Amino acid sequence: MRWPGYLRAPHDAKPTAVGLWTTATDPLGRCELVPELIAAAIYPGQAATDLVVDHLLMLADSGFLTIYQEQGSEWIALRRPLRVDARLASSNAPEPPREHSRAFAAVGGAGERARARVRAEGAERAGEWASWEREQETRQSPPRRPLLLDAPPIGCPDHPSGRREDCGPCGTYRRRHDRWLAQERYTQQVTEWEQSQQTEEVWDDEPF
Repeated sequence: MRWPGYLRAPHDAKPTAVGLWTTATDPLGRCELVPELIAAAIYPGQAATDLVVDHLLMLADSGFLTIYQEQGSEWIALRRPLRVDARLASSNAPEPPREHSRAFAAVGGAGERARARVRAEGAERAGEWASWEREQETRQSPPRRPLLLDAPPIGCPDHPSGRREDCGPCGTYRRRHDRWLAQERYTQQVTEWEQSQQTEEVWDDEPF
């Protein structure tokens, strides 16, 4: 087989090229570009659609075939079909253009498969975000330790729990106790505010 397009084609794509010559195209070397049907004709019983898509691109690049658009569909035309009697050969495929172009929007169903993959990935990502949101809503924080457990005594050493009667040292300890509680509550409020600011920055850095 001394056809330049075939000889230039990658070795992996040559079985598909032979199948296009002998099985998948009409006598004039043409067929509609439907990868699933071409794969079934050349590789019956095998899941070879993606393989055929890759091979068609390789064969178009090597000059073995032309991919063109007519009548709202994509078609294949072999540059050098097998020798046939032109008087008897016929084809239902439209004539390829004189100026062949190897550029095409999508190989058969490849464009639709790509869009379906993008939609599936988007749905998967949306599901991950929904799971994360549910987790955030249901996640329970550990109970916060009461400040009073760590606060200094409310009374003096002689009256650690305080007393109703006047006691100068108890008054001093009580003021220190109240000041400590106020400072700790303020510290917790500032900490929660800082954490909320960090969360907002994370969301701003990851736009959808």
